Amino acid sequence: MAIFNSKLQTISLGSFPTNEVKQAFYTRHGGVSPEPWSSLNHGGMLGDDRDNIIENRRRIFQHFGRPVESIYDVWQVHSAEVVCVDRPRPLNTPHLKADAILTNNPEITLMMRFADCVPILFYDPVEHVIGIAHAGWQGTVLKVAKAVIEKMVIHYGSRPRNILAGIGPSIGPECYGIGNDVAEKVQNAFGKCTAEVVSTKNGKDTLDLWKANQLTLMEAGVEQIEISGICTACNTMDWYSHRAENAKTGRFGALISLM
Repeated sequence: MAIFNSKLQTISLGSFPTNEVKQAFYTRHGGVSPEPWSSLNHGGMLGDDRDNIIENRRRIFQHFGRPVESIYDVWQVHSAEVVCVDRPRPLNTPHLKADAILTNNPEITLMMRFADCVPILFYDPVEHVIGIAHAGWQGTVLKVAKAVIEKMVIHYGSRPRNILAGIGPSIGPECYGIGNDVAEKVQNAFGKCTAEVVSTKNGKDTLDLWKANQLTLMEAGVEQIEISGICTACNTMDWYSHRAENAKTGRFGALISLM
């Protein structure tokens, strides 16, 4: 394995109370993966060596202060499927296919992987529930964020107005060009609000995934929404970007747990 000396670096959402919930988005620095995945890659099925990915995962969990065995992660498939979990995923068991995870168990650390798609973190400080979702254009059109809120209400008794939501580093509105097929699906999903999320310049459409997911959260009754405003495609020195790096890149990790 190639060894990189950069230290692990993270950002976190300022609106989440640090004495109640722990959350972090890890940059691409401080891992062991070689080019083109350098260096803190967590994405399997991309060509990187599995031993590298396991070591990178060990490093972020050590840095995060939680045992790797506390992990719950899923096989992300660009859906609106939400799973509620009450125990960690044994490391030798298959992943469920889903794009959002919820728990109220402080012994669980939720993890997902990203490289342009939108990471959304959730916290209900009343019912003590956390969640994480993965929203690319498909998950955004399917309104996975709304599905998370609905599941929190039904399964945990949450009230949307109490829920904190945060949008992490992902491709920004200036960088995410879309074709007519995607623009049509966005129109079908967002109707009269389409003009707020799709812009046209020189005959080309771009999609604002941040605004689209913010509107979806607001539609679901969420009032407290933080947007990090960090574009992965503009900042490939620190973040992986599927678009900007022509799919030859890794995935960064996002973690959240109850204290």
